Amino acid sequence: MKVVIDASNVASFGREEGSKAKLKYLLSAVDALEKRNDSFVIIADASLRHNIDEKEKYIELVDNDFVEEVETGNNADHFILNLAEKEHAKIISNDKFRDFSDEFHDINYMRIPFSFDDDDIILKESEKPKKVKNILQKICDEILINVERKFDVYNGKKGIEFSPLNIAKESIIRMDKFSQTNMETKIEGVISKIPMFGKVMDMIESVEASAPHIIFVLVHPKNYKEAIGNAGSISITIRDRLHLEKNPLIIVRNDLFMKPDVFELNIIYSDEVLDESPFDIEVIINPHDASFIKRNSRSIASTIAGRASSFKFPIVSVKSNLTLENPGDFDIHLDLKKKNHDKRSYDKKHQDKLNNKVQD
Repeated sequence: MKVVIDASNVASFGREEGSKAKLKYLLSAVDALEKRNDSFVIIADASLRHNIDEKEKYIELVDNDFVEEVETGNNADHFILNLAEKEHAKIISNDKFRDFSDEFHDINYMRIPFSFDDDDIILKESEKPKKVKNILQKICDEILINVERKFDVYNGKKGIEFSPLNIAKESIIRMDKFSQTNMETKIEGVISKIPMFGKVMDMIESVEASAPHIIFVLVHPKNYKEAIGNAGSISITIRDRLHLEKNPLIIVRNDLFMKPDVFELNIIYSDEVLDESPFDIEVIINPHDASFIKRNSRSIASTIAGRASSFKFPIVSVKSNLTLENPGDFDIHLDLKKKNHDKRSYDKKHQDKLNNKVQD
């Protein structure tokens, strides 16, 4: 393990007003790291040489490059944090570096706190790393960037207030550009006459191959069951309102970009949908986040399938890699299937008609 010793903090352990920092404390830290076979560097404030007990011996260590002094006028704390982050190193220090918490992620994970038993240092455990905020969304964003190089993807993330009624309304608006004036009353009347989802499910499945439109409803997991339960009613409502010959096929997908109680729609023509995913995904992740990402790999697959217009999910494999040392570090590899290397050719006019919201 790589370690940066905060020399001023270690030597000043328990220091009282009017007393000197102790070189023996610093040497105790060195001895402990050597016993563990850790590689280390010692960084000190320029002022430490004036406030340490064995000054001549300390200056000799500086002159021999055993201790590296930060030049006067420079902030030693920032230098230590920057070096540790760059080298993926730990820091022996009881300083919590609060002034730099906005610049450096998860300082308490980087830091090894310590105490002393007489003159022997006791190195404590670092805190567990924090989960990087929105790491699932960041992974999906990176995947979609890679996918978009070969295939068209749907990128809408703002979201519309969730309800079966709003899903039907928004689908109708996008598919036909009708005004919303007086639409709510009409749609509510149609929905009230529609049989329960279970009674129409067979009919919906029977038109899967020939449905003129495919509507991917992208929702938060909280709203998934309700969206599924109303899929048949929504489909028939859209058909009746637009006088379609066949029901559009409603496909509900959990989507990691959607917050609770909002949804997005990816509407395409049936001949443009992919029967199976043309790619599989490998997520190479740091060990700290590996188990969390594995638990959520199906949600990643669902998000990508819904936005890449695929009936079937891509296979998402998650591999931990020790060279990715920091929480939040990851790489993405897209494994394109040979027969699907060519990008789909969409009718952009139709795509705009279906997926762009009508402006008021």
